[in-house]
Amino acid sequence: MSVDGNPETPFALGADDLMRLDAIQEALLDPSPRRIGRLDQWGLADEYEVYAEIAQYSEVALTMSDGTVLDASLSVPRNLAPGQTCPAVVLPAPLINIGHRAYLGMIARWAVGGYAVLAYSQRGLARSTGEIHVAGPQDVTDAGEVIDWLLTNSEVDPERIGLFGSSYGAGTSLLAAANDQRIKAVAGTSVWADLLASLYENGTRHLKAFETLVQLFGEDRCSPEFRGVIQKIRANTIDDEVREFARVRSPRIHLKTYNDAATAVLLTTSWHETIFSVPAVIDFHNNLTGPKTLLVQVGDHGNPELPGLAGLSAKPTDMAYRWMDHHLGGSAGDGATPRFDVRSEYMFNPLSDLRHPSWAEYVLPKKRLHLADAAGGQNDGQGDGQLVEGAPAAGWTRSVKATGKGTDIVVAPKLVQTGLAERLGLPHVYRTADIDRGLAAVFATAPLDRPSRVRGELELRVTVKPQRADATIVAYLLDHNPATGRAHIVTHAPYTFTAEQAGKATTVTFPLQPADYVVAKGHRLQLVIDTHDPLFAYENTITPVFTIDLTSPQGAESYLDLPLHPID
Repeated sequence: MSVDGNPETPFALGADDLMRLDAIQEALLDPSPRRIGRLDQWGLADEYEVYAEIAQYSEVALTMSDGTVLDASLSVPRNLAPGQTCPAVVLPAPLINIGHRAYLGMIARWAVGGYAVLAYSQRGLARSTGEIHVAGPQDVTDAGEVIDWLLTNSEVDPERIGLFGSSYGAGTSLLAAANDQRIKAVAGTSVWADLLASLYENGTRHLKAFETLVQLFGEDRCSPEFRGVIQKIRANTIDDEVREFARVRSPRIHLKTYNDAATAVLLTTSWHETIFSVPAVIDFHNNLTGPKTLLVQVGDHGNPELPGLAGLSAKPTDMAYRWMDHHLGGSAGDGATPRFDVRSEYMFNPLSDLRHPSWAEYVLPKKRLHLADAAGGQNDGQGDGQLVEGAPAAGWTRSVKATGKGTDIVVAPKLVQTGLAERLGLPHVYRTADIDRGLAAVFATAPLDRPSRVRGELELRVTVKPQRADATIVAYLLDHNPATGRAHIVTHAPYTFTAEQAGKATTVTFPLQPADYVVAKGHRLQLVIDTHDPLFAYENTITPVFTIDLTSPQGAESYLDLPLHPID
């Protein structure tokens, strides 16, 4: 399954994908030999012949209590015995213009497993009426009413209901489970746990992701409350209203509810996720006490589950089938019992498959590398700095210019698309030799004498003196090959200073995104500290040029803590 989007519409499906979905929909609605035969060009004819024998598909309009009509599809088993019931899976749609049709490729697999399936487009999306509330209380109420309708109109066992969702649908699924005890299991792919942390990291707005999501929602379809929040975020007014808007849409606030109910929760995310906060998902997973598992994969938002949504094999959806089977009693999966642990791939190798009993056992201990001046003991601010073990290094200064443009080092040249290339083994190449050292400071290790792994959490401490308010620094950790000059990104994080910190030397300590990365022998790790990234600031920003001083004062020396260990 491909994604042929562009930077403005990164989630758009390819033409062949849309043609295949149209053919599947037609075959489901009219399971005639001619319709099913059309699927033979994708190798799907046999699968849907089986489906036509065991299940029945229809498209339905679900009217909510306030008159809003949700566009939905229903698949139910044929030939249930009198009084016999079946498990059910409800699928709130992801944020995509085709709404619930994004799940068409999964329906046959669920049906073979004996499930009733109800997929729906949330209010304001695709063909559903109403306004968009962004997984707000009204959307949570809708999920409960959808389940009410399903129980009334099919032979579903009320004790065996689960929710599966991707992206927007994942967040809604988790929030609905906190509100409705009939939901026994949830599987959320490309999920979020804390909406504010996803929008606002270390005082820094994730503007590119935010504007992309707003465009996908369609601003004219948003509720007045959400439109007000949109304008406040654009104006960088992160006030109590914005925080409360994000708080009530954050599954993390319902931890006690999930734990008290022992709700079974499967979560998936990606190392290079640019839409939702990965640390927040990990923290949420770590604080769940019921049945749980976490999958972290190569790529960006929505990449890993794409083949699975199309009906092919993919770790997130394969795990979801197994998860629901175990907790709801169906048979859509491979018959294996799910693992309750942390499963991951390391960047940029989607063929890797690592398992650990918990996050605590997964991460490696941190090692401290000090930010030091250039080699040779010169404290003149010339030449790249060093990342070295041993004693802290004080007394150096690096001055960089904030011009509102930055360098070619960016988190992701294209949302979603850059991560999709990573899953194909084609990570973006950076040329750090070309960095304008007047715009960014660079610190590097010596070439590693052994292959090593970075696995777990990282933290940077640095003292910064910005001349203006709202100055931002962006720290990138890169894997650099001195032989070729090519570098790949390992992790990153922004930090924005307040107006009160302008003109003052302020020591800040902040986390970088967690990572799992293998660094080859002879490669170096490079820390690049820049002042602009289009992920966090509007492009073509017109601002006066000003200076940001990076320093390492005595007693508050700068360092990078990272879980770097040789591979035996």
